[in-house]
Amino acid sequence: MAAAALPPAAAAWIGVTGWLARTELLAAQHDLNALRQSVAAAVVSHPAAVAAGAPAESAQERLLRSAAAHAARAHRLTTGPAWYTAAQLPFAGAPVETVRGLAKASDELAGEVLPPLVRAVPRLSAGAHAGGLARALTELQGQGDAFARAATVAADVRGDVRRLPHSTWLPAADSGRVQLSAQLDRLVPSARDAAVAARVVPAMLGAHGPRRYFLSFQNTAEARGTGGLPGAFAVLRTDRGRVSFERFGNDTEMDGVRTDPKFGADFADQYGDNEPGSVWQNSNMSPHFPYAARIWTSAWRVHTGRRLDGAIALDPGALGLLLRATGSARMPDGRAVTAANAVDLTERSAYADYTDVDERKAFFVEAARAAAGRVMRSMDDPRTLPALLGAVHDVERAGRLQVWSAHAAEERLLESRPFGGALPDAPGPFAGLVVNNAAGTKLDYYLDRSLRWAPGACTGDGRSVTVTVTLTNRAPAGLPDYVTQRVDHPPYPTRPGDNRLLVSYYAGTGAHLTSATLDGRRLEMISGTERGHPVYTLDLELPRGAGRTLVLHLREPEADRPPTILRQALVTPLRATVEPAPACHD
Repeated sequence: MAAAALPPAAAAWIGVTGWLARTELLAAQHDLNALRQSVAAAVVSHPAAVAAGAPAESAQERLLRSAAAHAARAHRLTTGPAWYTAAQLPFAGAPVETVRGLAKASDELAGEVLPPLVRAVPRLSAGAHAGGLARALTELQGQGDAFARAATVAADVRGDVRRLPHSTWLPAADSGRVQLSAQLDRLVPSARDAAVAARVVPAMLGAHGPRRYFLSFQNTAEARGTGGLPGAFAVLRTDRGRVSFERFGNDTEMDGVRTDPKFGADFADQYGDNEPGSVWQNSNMSPHFPYAARIWTSAWRVHTGRRLDGAIALDPGALGLLLRATGSARMPDGRAVTAANAVDLTERSAYADYTDVDERKAFFVEAARAAAGRVMRSMDDPRTLPALLGAVHDVERAGRLQVWSAHAAEERLLESRPFGGALPDAPGPFAGLVVNNAAGTKLDYYLDRSLRWAPGACTGDGRSVTVTVTLTNRAPAGLPDYVTQRVDHPPYPTRPGDNRLLVSYYAGTGAHLTSATLDGRRLEMISGTERGHPVYTLDLELPRGAGRTLVLHLREPEADRPPTILRQALVTPLRATVEPAPACHD
């Protein structure tokens, strides 16, 4: 088709150079795949191999240079008057424009984005092997500016690729765009995470003096907005990369400690009746982690008179991922806490093993102490620290690590990334399903959640959107009384295993609910607002073995792109489905 609209010589030139460019891009991709494997090997290699030096790093440099050279040649081959002119042709020029864009994007990625990220890995790994966490922090401190530049370029490249034609008459061009877009969707967040980590982690780990943090172990068998009930906790001390624990405790110690959170009228309207400042178990009902962190650190100051530098939240799922890198932990009674049993041990079997509440709470503290202690020791072990750093990344990507800093400059950076646990307040399509256990049970261990976001017709004020939420209670019969007990004392009959949830849906800024149904019957939901998001809440009884389906019909002012999904980290991950949204035209 291009040949019919271009002089034969120009069409022939595009055909030949296009074939050569494709060859160069495939070669660059081959080098990048090998580079990825080499980097992974370097991270987990034995310290002696890294100390021996140079082979792993020089191999990475060779692969990086080779990939950059191939990508640069592909870019050069697809520039010039013939390619520019062909790309402007209606219909026929669409794949030409796509190929030109892919070659340019690959050149920028291989030449500007990947070098600082890839070259940092051997230095960080070698530092970890040579001097533990303190040495790795020294290496990390110098990477902030380079990581930030790489993240900016990666985001710009992703924007360029997204603007390329999405459907042309050349399937190879379309598939290339899809593949590169998927890679960029993974790379851009990772680059931004690395940039923020390089700027805040050294200081938070005591590079400039001792720090102390409230570390909460959230029990996701009883859901709260940030994940799970704040149960066992510790006070963590960091000093020049050395990490230690000053104290362990459980939620009983914090009962009755009163604070006065002042987060504005919206927060008071949404959560005030649950007294988050004085009822410890309700301190983290909001999915915005900085609220919980500020309540926890304020309560600690009231309780002990000591200021803290921040707060961190983990759950048993996070401990399992960390123990996968460090190896199992041993409790005082000889029981092992492992990657495989960390969640089951603390959120299911303990309720059958311990009928006495005080004994069970003591067990939770000991399990947390053992697992956390194993992780702390690995930070000083050159054999396990590199793998542990990789596991921290896995925990963060799973949404099971949340970090808040009392230092304003650090907190501004943390809130920009998922591990800051902030409820985003930017405009645009948004879908957030948040559940809070309202029964006092530990039945959310058996909770399944799914969410489907489906765009509909364009309207004068945006687009209609249908959200379908399904919640299923898989609790078996015969669970311990403590797991099924109803501290809410409902005025209607229930069976052991029945649960009750406060179900909240967070829509995009400016959206509004037009109607809602529960299991096909219309209902009214309680409306509120949090950080600019309309919030619609339902008090839902969820019988054992049953599923309930909530359907919301909304008007979203901006829905030409996929929504940001809020994924509350519970025992079973949220299953989210987003259907494509065709563009609305004026």
